Amino acid sequence: MNINRRIFLHKSAVMTSGICLGSLLSACGGKEKSTTMSTNENSSKPSDIKISLAEWSLNKQIFGNEIDHLQFAAEAAGMGFTGIEYVNQFFPDKAKDKVFLDEMNQRASDAGVEQLLIMIDSEGGLAQTNSNDLKQAVENHKKWVEAAQALGCHSIRVNAYGRGTADEVASAAVDGLGMLATFAKDYNINVIVENHGGYSSNGQWLAGVMREIDMENCGTLPDFGNFCITRNEDRSCKEEYDKYRGVEELMPYAKAVSAKTHDFDDNGNEPDIDYHRMMKIVLDAGYKGYVGVEYEGSRMEAKEGIIATKELIEKVLSDLG
Repeated sequence: MNINRRIFLHKSAVMTSGICLGSLLSACGGKEKSTTMSTNENSSKPSDIKISLAEWSLNKQIFGNEIDHLQFAAEAAGMGFTGIEYVNQFFPDKAKDKVFLDEMNQRASDAGVEQLLIMIDSEGGLAQTNSNDLKQAVENHKKWVEAAQALGCHSIRVNAYGRGTADEVASAAVDGLGMLATFAKDYNINVIVENHGGYSSNGQWLAGVMREIDMENCGTLPDFGNFCITRNEDRSCKEEYDKYRGVEELMPYAKAVSAKTHDFDDNGNEPDIDYHRMMKIVLDAGYKGYVGVEYEGSRMEAKEGIIATKELIEKVLSDLG
C-alpha cells in the first residue's frame, strides 16, 4: 500500500473508531478487557529474561563529568550487565560521527556487552499536529536510525509528544511514527515509544496508536513508573494512569522494557511498584529479551541503586521460576 494512502487510512481509523483515547479515564477506565493473557502456554519463562542497564541511571554522573559517555559500557559490565541502552543526550552531536561510533562499538566489544537501543530526546515530538513540525521531527530522527544501525542496536526509543485533543494527537502519532518506521525498516531498526508523559502515559491511548499503525518495526517500551499524565505546577503528579494496567496494555507491542526504581524498603523491594506483579505481566505477555534497569532515586548513590534494582529483578525472577 502507498504510504500516504496507508497513513490516511490509519488517521481516519483513529478519528472514527470507537476506541476510548486520551485522558478521559473516568469514561473508559476499567471497561476494556485485558490486552494480555494470564499464565498459559504462551507465557515466557524467567530464564528468557536478561537484564540491561539504561544509561540514564548514571545521568548525574555523566552530566557532572564524573563519568564519560565512552566509559558507560565498561561501567555497566563492571556491575554485571550484559546489555546497555544509550541516551542520545550524552552524545547529541555524534550521530553522524563514524569515528566516534566506531569507538563506541570498540568499547562495547571490549566490555563484552550488547548495544541494544538509543533513547532519543530533543529531536521533536513525533505526534505534533502541525504537519511541518511533524515532518521536521521525522527528519531529525533519521540520523539516529542510521546511528543505531551502525552500533548494532535493535531500536531507537522516541517520544509521541504533541498538543491537541487526544484524537488529534493520536492521528498525528500514527502519521509521524508511521513515516519514521517506514524509513527505519530498511535499516532493520525498530521505532519504539515509551510511556513518557502526556497522552503517551495513557496505556489505552498508546496501545490504540500501535494498533492503528500496525507495523512490525513500530512498538512500545513499557516503563514501570512513567504513568503520570498531567502534573501540578510543582511537578507533582496530578493525574496518574494505573501502572499495572498500563504495562499490561503495552506489553503486546513491547520490544524493550524499562524497570524503573526510586527507592527500596528494608527487604529490597520498591515500595511504590510491585515488582512481582510487574514481572509476571511481562512474562505472561510472552516477552523474551532484556529488561532495562533505570534507577532514578536520590537516597542511594547511583551505582548502589542500580545494583539494588538488578538484585530485585533477579530475586523476583527466581521467585517466579
